[in-house]
Amino acid sequence: MSDIRRMETLTREESLHLLSSVTIGRVVFTHLALPAIRPVFHLVEGDRIVIRAHLGATIAAIDGPAGGTVVAYEADAIDPNDHLGWSVIVIGRARHLSDAEAGTRYRQVLPPWAADSPDDIIAIQADLVDGFRLVPGVG
Repeated sequence: MSDIRRMETLTREESLHLLSSVTIGRVVFTHLALPAIRPVFHLVEGDRIVIRAHLGATIAAIDGPAGGTVVAYEADAIDPNDHLGWSVIVIGRARHLSDAEAGTRYRQVLPPWAADSPDDIIAIQADLVDGFRLVPGVG
């Protein structure tokens, strides 16, 4: 395998479809005025990503007066041997889902990251979606 790869841009639809094909990603948010990243389980529903996460005190900021906190969400599938695959980044407002019925449903399909850990159900609106695929290059 050649080390030459090229990057192809994915459409919004392709990106969300690939994101829905995996169950683990990383949410990026601000904690104590610094960037923080946590791995989480997710599912994609239309134009939003739903995660089950414990973000500590940060969750209070998500429900702030501005209608949610801007976060990034990233997931990928890159082969460790040939370094081919894809990556998708979503940027959007995250909101705590307080509907008890929806919370119960999401907790049934999204496992907790760790046993007995406190968690919240958070929906991220996919406002900006950027995805790419690494494919074999010519060379």
